[in-house]
Amino acid sequence: MRLILYTGKGGVGKTTTAAATAVCAASRGLSTLIVSADAAHSLADVLHRPLAEPADRWQPRPVAERLHALEVDARAAMERHWGRVRDYLIAIFRYQGIEEVVAEELALLPGAEELATLLAVEELAASGDFELVVVDCAPTGSTLRLVTLPDVADGTLRWLLRIQQALSTVVTPLARSLVPAPLPGSAVFRDADALLYRKLRRLRERLSSPDTSVRLVVTPERMVIDEARRAHTDLALFDVACDAVVMNRLLPEAACAESFFRDWGALQEERVREVEARFDPLPVLRAPLQDDEVVGLERLARQGEALFAGIRPESVLCRAPRPRYARSQGGYRLSLPLPGASAEDLDVAKVEDELVVTTAARRRAIALPRRVASLDLAGARLSNGRLEVRFVAAAYG
Repeated sequence: MRLILYTGKGGVGKTTTAAATAVCAASRGLSTLIVSADAAHSLADVLHRPLAEPADRWQPRPVAERLHALEVDARAAMERHWGRVRDYLIAIFRYQGIEEVVAEELALLPGAEELATLLAVEELAASGDFELVVVDCAPTGSTLRLVTLPDVADGTLRWLLRIQQALSTVVTPLARSLVPAPLPGSAVFRDADALLYRKLRRLRERLSSPDTSVRLVVTPERMVIDEARRAHTDLALFDVACDAVVMNRLLPEAACAESFFRDWGALQEERVREVEARFDPLPVLRAPLQDDEVVGLERLARQGEALFAGIRPESVLCRAPRPRYARSQGGYRLSLPLPGASAEDLDVAKVEDELVVTTAARRRAIALPRRVASLDLAGARLSNGRLEVRFVAAAYG
């Protein structure tokens, strides 16, 4: 099963691009699902089809032959994956005298709705009902970065949850007769453990699968391109592959020939060359600016054919390099792809059996193989978009 996630700065046209990809793939014979994982749904508007149905909100709706669509209900998804924990938080807030409606809002932890939506996407991908799932994500990979929780969570948290769960079966019934405040039961800890260590890890495995890739949507604007470069670096740090960049809303040649747009046309070509150079080896797909809004299946089909002329939309367009270990003199070397990273913004440290890498915006703790974890960190350098980290035995260094 192929999974493609589209992201980019807000307003660059990622929903339209994702929908055009899905319509194109379905028209070429692929069983396809297009999913909106953005809290601000606009997929129904782009498809020009109603998608919200309270009676079957978990069921994708058919919108064309071999094409289904779904706008994930984030609140309902959160109830499924975070239900008992959320109920306990609401009870705590209500005990403090906070009104019920306000308590429900406070119980929505930052990013919880987006995370629950991605978990729902993973369930749909795992169902096997579709050959291709295309996801319209939240802007600039903010949703994707939430799945780093299993990577950065401290190992002791798992043991703490297990100990608390065990104690809650004995202590909580007694404490409830003495303490008026709501106390969590074992079911709360079971839900927290299931979310943190089972569901999120399955999602993490899905996102790092060779059949999953992200496509960055940009326009020929400086801020948009710079934000996409940072997103590319962050995704590489967490081993989420990008396979293409989509340059959207490019002025057609006829428009660039007009005197008013001549300078814009020259700047546009300059930005296209810059994107091709900075995101190399990723292919850059060009999507022309249309003469009207790209809304409805017919216009989306034309946009998709223009975008994927001569290529299959579901193909993995580029195999991004992955982290790799190799033997070196006196130890091992880890080569970690970090496209677009700056040496001045990097910090590398070894903490017990993990390598902690910090970029300008993100921090990741990478679990080291047992043989490498027993070695000392000897040095690190950034070269040609890859972080080269050297480990040696203490006696050797």
